[in-house]
Amino acid sequence: MERLAKYCADQDGVPLIAGRVLGWLMICDPPEQSAQQIATAIGASRASLSTNLRLLSSVGFVRVLTKPASRTVYYRVDDDAWEKVVQRQIASLASLGRILQDGTPLAGSSPDRGGRIAVANDVFRWMQQIFDNAPPLPSTTRAAEESRR
Repeated sequence: MERLAKYCADQDGVPLIAGRVLGWLMICDPPEQSAQQIATAIGASRASLSTNLRLLSSVGFVRVLTKPASRTVYYRVDDDAWEKVVQRQIASLASLGRILQDGTPLAGSSPDRGGRIAVANDVFRWMQQIFDNAPPLPSTTRAAEESRR
């Protein structure tokens, strides 16, 4: 849990508390947890927890659940959260690649400027080939297997 929190903080600038919440919700049993259960498990204040649960919900990592005849709100890691994250990262990198490609003509004939952007474009073309040849997402594979049953 702590390693995931540190990774999220270092790589994505996410507060450590949000990373701890995510880490806890990945391993807890039952998978749905109330704010009080999460706060107790990770040692966070309710105020800090509330802010970070909203953050995780807004980016699609955590789903908010209620149960009949209960006023308690529960939180759970969305089943497709990791696919969403990976897809957003890929889309972001592809967008950056298009920006660099669009900037190529603007670099002019200078070997230094043109060379730097050419090297960047090579990397993004290589990456796009990998994405184009990637196997289907796990959810696609699971859905196909379930439909055959």
